[in-house]
Parts: sequence; structure tokens; C-alpha cells
Amino acid sequence: MKTLIESFNLIKKYGEGSETVIAVNDVSISINAGELLIIMGESGSGKTTLTSLLGCILKPTSGRLLIDGNEIDYETQDLSLIRRKSVGFVFQLFNLIPYLTALENVMIAMDIAGVKGQEAEDKARELLAQVGLSERLNHRPSQLSGGEQQRVSFARSLANDPLIVFADEPTANLDSMNRASIMDLIEKLCRERNTTFAVVTHDVRLRQKADRIIEMKDGQIINEERRTASSNQPC
Repeated sequence: MKTLIESFNLIKKYGEGSETVIAVNDVSISINAGELLIIMGESGSGKTTLTSLLGCILKPTSGRLLIDGNEIDYETQDLSLIRRKSVGFVFQLFNLIPYLTALENVMIAMDIAGVKGQEAEDKARELLAQVGLSERLNHRPSQLSGGEQQRVSFARSLANDPLIVFADEPTANLDSMNRASIMDLIEKLCRERNTTFAVVTHDVRLRQKADRIIEMKDGQIINEERRTASSNQPC
């Protein structure tokens, strides 16, 4: 199986001297293409910081990162261009633009990725159909339920055909019914689109859908569990 993302000895520190906090401490990890990876751990364990490093939102204090076999040069490369080309994000708070419709929220992500006009609209409609929102294209966020807003967020995260989608606590603000629905959606998108997902979550119910689970504590990976081949269909 192809290795999509690989890190070596990533460290991320905040502050100086006696006030230094090591958010990620010497983490080496690989993520395979088509994998559904779950990252778990208590608040403050370093989960979000790690995915921000792997997704090129943050620069590490030290360490190396390769995406699709290409090493990231933090001195010369524009991380925003790397994110635009290779990475999708889903956040806990949806981050939709309130005055735009569901269709327009996805289309604006297309525009950033360089897809415009009718092509952008057609692709946005297709993505919203894939997340089950064909009948809600022209609704604004205030007219959508929390689960529907998060589905728009997933459609938007796929606008640039990313190599990987990082989802940070995507079910945290949802009720139990919508949490189950979003967990099913993540698995569906992974399996049917062959899209790689790395999901930060406290929700233990998502474990059963994962190909691999890692647990973090104090900025380090303390445990890794691989699901058996019979547990999940390969992405």
C-alpha cells in the first residue's frame, strides 16, 4: 500500500525557557493512501497540533515531513499552496460562510482551488449529492441542521480533490443521531472515493470503522492498533 504522508521526529514547541510547552514530542508516523486513521487521546495530548503539522497548517520546531513522497521545505515552500493542492480540512465548528448557500460554500472552495464557473457548480453539486444534500443546495447554514452543516463541510473539504482530509472532532457539536450519521459518512467517503481520512475524535464508536487507531498522550504516540483485514473493507 502506498505511503501518502510520512513524518520523522516531529517536534512542536511553544514558549521559551521554563515556560516551554512541547505539544508534539518526537513523533514519527506514516499514513497510507485510502486509510481511515483515527487519532485519539485526552484534551491537551497533542492530537490537533499533530494533524496541523501533518496538514501543513503549522511549521514544526524540528523534524521532517513528506507528502506523496515529496519532502516539505519549510524555508522555501508556501504552505498555503501545499494545502490548496493536497489537503482538505473539516473542523469542529463547521466554519461555513453564513450568507452563502450550501452550493456557494462549496463553490468558493472550488474557486480557491482554481475551478470556476459551470465546472465549479457541477462539481459542487456532485459533491453535495455524495454527502446526501441534493435537496439542500440553496439553503444557507442557518437553514440547515448541525449535521447538514457538517456534511457541507465535508463536501467543501473535497473540493480540491485532496490526497488526505484531516477532520478535527467533526462530531463534537452534534447530537447522537447526527454523530452516527457523520461517522457513517466518513467511512462511506473513504471507501467509495478512496479518500484518505485522518480523524481526531473522542468518540470511541468511530474506532470500529477505522483501519488504524493511534492514541496520544503528552505529545507522543503511546499506542497503535491496526484493525484486522476482516474488520473493514479496504479503501
